Amino acid sequence: MNGPQPDVQSLPSGRFEGRVAFQQLVRDALACAAREGWREIILCDASFADWPLGERAVAQSLQDWSKTGRHITLLARRYDEVVRRHARFVAWRGTWSHIIEARACAAADPLELPSAIWSPGWVMHRLDPERCIGYSGAEPERRLALRESLQEWLGRSSPAFPATTLGL
Repeated sequence: MNGPQPDVQSLPSGRFEGRVAFQQLVRDALACAAREGWREIILCDASFADWPLGERAVAQSLQDWSKTGRHITLLARRYDEVVRRHARFVAWRGTWSHIIEARACAAADPLELPSAIWSPGWVMHRLDPERCIGYSGAEPERRLALRESLQEWLGRSSPAFPATTLGL
């Protein structure tokens, strides 16, 4: 978490509501990460089913972000929906597996596992995934609280979502 902090002035701060607003925040955050070279990102959701990870623009943002020295952690309950709905993301994950740590917490209650994006300079946290209500912002206390919550969940998780699957 050392080094320069992202300049996230282009990202919104405050409450958001609705699936369209949530999905746009995901798109904007990943585009900002690519543009500003965020070194670390955590994406967390029970299933990532309603995230726009399979969209061409999101895949391009992730591709543009991917460089040596970067790291992304994925945390989900399960990755079935990711594989089923987000083919571009799955392909990107295979290509860049050396900078991606994918973990699962299968025993988690889907409503308790945070739905969030964390970076050293900005966070987005969906407090009510059903209605897509949450907040985003760069306030240090928000970033710290979310990071601590995610660390607790990561401590209870195990490796998952392999970059390749071996067949017989």
